[in-house]
Amino acid sequence: MFYGEFTHTLDEKNRLIVPMRLRGKIKETFVEKFIITKGLDNCLFLFTKDEWRLFENKIKALPLTGKDARAYTRHLFSGASECTIDKQGRISIPLYLKNYAQIRKDVIIIGVMSRIEIWSRENWISYSKNTERSVNEIAEQLEI
Repeated sequence: MFYGEFTHTLDEKNRLIVPMRLRGKIKETFVEKFIITKGLDNCLFLFTKDEWRLFENKIKALPLTGKDARAYTRHLFSGASECTIDKQGRISIPLYLKNYAQIRKDVIIIGVMSRIEIWSRENWISYSKNTERSVNEIAEQLEI
């Protein structure tokens, strides 16, 4: 399970260091390859291959005849790319994904249970401020 919030920067080759705490969780599962793709709210999703397969199966269960299901599937799968963590703990972010997430240099990396999200610093700050105001209402509706 991934959790936490971390601030990092992209290098000149669009490589991003995966935070040590998250890498520790990754090593526990003996994962070498990942899927990075367009997420929601203009962030990127990073899945282990096993989590991607579980997610993929949920998407496969959606009705092909549903317009929204097709749109969501296209969004996720058209942006998907396989990546690995190099010996320095970095992943390369393809340019089209960097552009999608509006990432320039500074990023926020968050662990969200079964996935890692990569945000531009600016987008994360804006999202957090907007969501913070309503998180109590959201929690009540979810009845956690």
